[in-house]
Amino acid sequence: MSGKSLGRRFGWLWAAYAASAFGTRFAFDAFSLIAIVALGAGTTEVSLLAAAGLVVGAVVALPLGPWVEFRRKRPVMIAMDLIRCVALLTVPVAYTLGLLGFGQLLAVSVVVAAADITFLAASGAFLKTLLPREDLLVANARFESTTWTATVLGPPLGGFAVGLFGPVITIAADAVSYLLSALGIRAVGGSEPPPARPDGPRLTGHDLREGWRFILTHPLLRPLFVNTIVVNGLIMATAPLLAVMMLGQLGFAPWEYAVAFAVPCLGGLIGSRLSRNVVARYGRDRVLFVAGWLRVCWPVGLVFIHPGVSGLFLVIVVEFALITCIGVFNPVLATSRLELVPLDRAARTLSAWSIAGKLATAALTALWGLLAAFTGPRTAVGIAGLLMLATPLLLPRKRRTPVPVSAHVDQESGHRPGNPDPGAGESLLRTGPRLRGGDGPRLDRDPRGPGSSGGPAEPHDP
Repeated sequence: MSGKSLGRRFGWLWAAYAASAFGTRFAFDAFSLIAIVALGAGTTEVSLLAAAGLVVGAVVALPLGPWVEFRRKRPVMIAMDLIRCVALLTVPVAYTLGLLGFGQLLAVSVVVAAADITFLAASGAFLKTLLPREDLLVANARFESTTWTATVLGPPLGGFAVGLFGPVITIAADAVSYLLSALGIRAVGGSEPPPARPDGPRLTGHDLREGWRFILTHPLLRPLFVNTIVVNGLIMATAPLLAVMMLGQLGFAPWEYAVAFAVPCLGGLIGSRLSRNVVARYGRDRVLFVAGWLRVCWPVGLVFIHPGVSGLFLVIVVEFALITCIGVFNPVLATSRLELVPLDRAARTLSAWSIAGKLATAALTALWGLLAAFTGPRTAVGIAGLLMLATPLLLPRKRRTPVPVSAHVDQESGHRPGNPDPGAGESLLRTGPRLRGGDGPRLDRDPRGPGSSGGPAEPHDP
């Protein structure tokens, strides 16, 4: 990965990202551990916690994407960090007072999920104004690399802290990491372009639907969108089942569970550092297609988990292969997506993508919780793995697909309808308006938050 400097402002943004990423990984599955160990929750309750928090959080965030579109993005990002900080701090306070219950865990997960979506909508649009287009893949790869580094270090340290102080200490640390992130984003400084409609009328139904309309009518974004939400949803649907299997039925200790999903994240670090070089050598289209296929070949192997060292080794091997492929795929997907989204609708489109992903994940998580109740967790994990093998058929396969030019003006480039960029339609993912910047992998990094249940890998929400 290139060692070029992307400037002081990006450096502060990257530092803020690193702080929140490490805090989230340090609190790996903290809510699930509390629900299982402290509150005696079973498979259904853990699945409900993961699913309901995502659904209600997505509904709460529904009008916030268009709202963010017409606000300055950096203050919104800071506000969302502070909201997550305060919400998470209520958990250790209630636990210390002996008042913590399942309802509070659910309420906090809703607040965090809504803030996650809103932060994503603001951060993608903000980064589009911060970096030139040619630095997009470099920035995305750096965010992805930082994520996997934090994932390697955070869960083992968090597991050690849980053993000494209990699971709520990791949630408190995650809250502090959001405070540090807010301070880092504030230090970015500088100015940003004025909102698209700072003094316009209030939000309308058209504003709320615009993000989905743009995605679903775009010939390249649509298949990428469907593939991504289905793959991520199936991976995350097995998360609570694996937590119950490993921590309950198979008798793995919390630290073993954390190590099983932390060590393989070295693969994500390797993949993210390779992504820019393999794109330069083989082309973005081919890398996106091949990595999209390879990343779904591995989860079916998790059906063979068994107790003991060999079972732990099996999880590590499967996860390493899966996460390496995800590490290559995610930066390329994030880069391609923002290059295809005009700046004047970036927040709405990213918000729509994130909300749809959370709703799909929630629905599949709830469905797989019910499936596991009838078939058992192991069988449900195997079914998800088999279904995932068919998802690459949803990836775009045709090259040289012309892309309709946006009906909106690109606020930075001045691109207008009827005046396509040179080279439009010349390759699968190099079409459409030439925009600056991009969102990288999510700047808050964890699509699930500490209240989610663990699982085979962290596909994130690019």
